[in-house]
Amino acid sequence: MADDMTNRGASYATLVLFGTIGSLVGWDLAADFSQGIGLRHLLIELAVLAMTMLGVGILWWQLRQARSNLATARIEAAQWHAENHELLRGLGAAIDKQFGRWQLTNAESEVALLLLKGLSHKEIATVRNTSERTIREQARGVYRKAGLPGRSALSAFFLEDLLLPDSLAQDATQQVASAADAH
Repeated sequence: MADDMTNRGASYATLVLFGTIGSLVGWDLAADFSQGIGLRHLLIELAVLAMTMLGVGILWWQLRQARSNLATARIEAAQWHAENHELLRGLGAAIDKQFGRWQLTNAESEVALLLLKGLSHKEIATVRNTSERTIREQARGVYRKAGLPGRSALSAFFLEDLLLPDSLAQDATQQVASAADAH
C-alpha cells in the first residue's frame, strides 16, 4: 500500500512537472512571437510544447488506467475474500493450532504469520516496532521449533497441499489416510 501511494505521488509530481514545463514553454513561445523571433525558432518551441503536452496526455491516461486497474483488483480481492471467508478462517485456525503444537511464543507466532504473509524482516520490525535483529532471532526460533530450515520451508509447510492440482491433492489426501490407517 505504501508503494502504491509512493508511485501515485511520483506520477502526480511528474504530471505537475510536465504541466509546468508546458506552461513555461507556452509562455516563452508567446513572448518570442510578440518579439518577432524567427519562424524556425518558434516552430522548434512549438514542437517542444507539443511533445510536452503529449507527455502530459500519456501520463494522465496511464494514471487513469492504473486507478481503474487498482479499483478492479480491489473489487476482485474483496469478492475472493468474501467467497472464501470460511476457508480462510479455517486455514487461520489451522495455522494457529500448528503454532501451538510447535510451542511458539506469542511474539514468534506473530513473526511467523508475518513471514507467511511475505513481509521482510525489516518490514516486520517496523510493524512490530522492534529491531530487525530481534525479528531475525524470533524467526530463527520459529524455524528451530518447527524443525524447518527457513522461510521457504515454513511457507511450503502450510501452502504445499493448497497449491496442488485437484487430482494430486486427492492422491496426497488418500496417501495420508492410508498411512494413518496402517499405523
